Amino acid sequence: MPNSNGRMATQDAMNPKDVRHRRTSRSRCAPLYAGLTQVAQVAKVAAVTTGVSAGRRGRRGAPPPFDAAFVARWLQGSAAEIAAHRDFLTQLDAAIGDADHGVNMDRGFAAVASVVAAADGLSPGELLVQAGATLVLRVGGAAGPLYGSALREAGRSLGTASTFGLPELTGALDAALAGIVKLGAAEEGDKTIVDAWMPALQALRDARSAGAAAALHAARIAAEGGAAATTPMEARKGRASYLGARSVGHQDPGAASTSLLFGALERAAADAPPDG
Repeated sequence: MPNSNGRMATQDAMNPKDVRHRRTSRSRCAPLYAGLTQVAQVAKVAAVTTGVSAGRRGRRGAPPPFDAAFVARWLQGSAAEIAAHRDFLTQLDAAIGDADHGVNMDRGFAAVASVVAAADGLSPGELLVQAGATLVLRVGGAAGPLYGSALREAGRSLGTASTFGLPELTGALDAALAGIVKLGAAEEGDKTIVDAWMPALQALRDARSAGAAAALHAARIAAEGGAAATTPMEARKGRASYLGARSVGHQDPGAASTSLLFGALERAAADAPPDG
């Protein structure tokens, strides 16, 4: 029967045993409801503190875009890696070249680090173009023009945009490789920079759907593998090619320095400061 409010008095019409059963069920489920509420609250806090909320990360959980600060970290990190491995790179070059690759690269990237520190208001692309021009001027031998062209082409690919995403970064590294190939007329298997850069770029493309961190990690691993794979090759380009079969058994110093750049690239993305 309807009560005074016109509603069915369902609980009054229920058997007392049923009423006790419903109350008991609610009391038993209370911890579960509380637990689900806590999980939801923790997830919400995690989304805010790690930057994975839809507003911060966008569609499909994409990370915030790269910017000039990211490029600066990459270039400064590259300078630090080259400095730390200067003697190793020089030893590699002593076996099949002029024994100056480590020294030249260290001098050039130290100059790049100074340019980065003094840069103000440049877009990511403009910063890369300046860094490339610095390498051309400050690094002797073939490495200066090759790496300088790579960075300039990467910068031109990015243009004047203030931010960019992983697809644009992939395109910039592709443009950089094209600049290296055009200037050096080298291809994969010639025992050059290309043997580390090309597999790194392919790994980046293949892993791009997994996100920036995974893709850049895969690129670094592939670059290191490509550099190591130059050891049994016979050089077909550069000064090492003059040695013929005697170049076999020595890692290419340019491929080794390329692997350091891709390692610095991975760390530049991982070391992004939190928004605040």
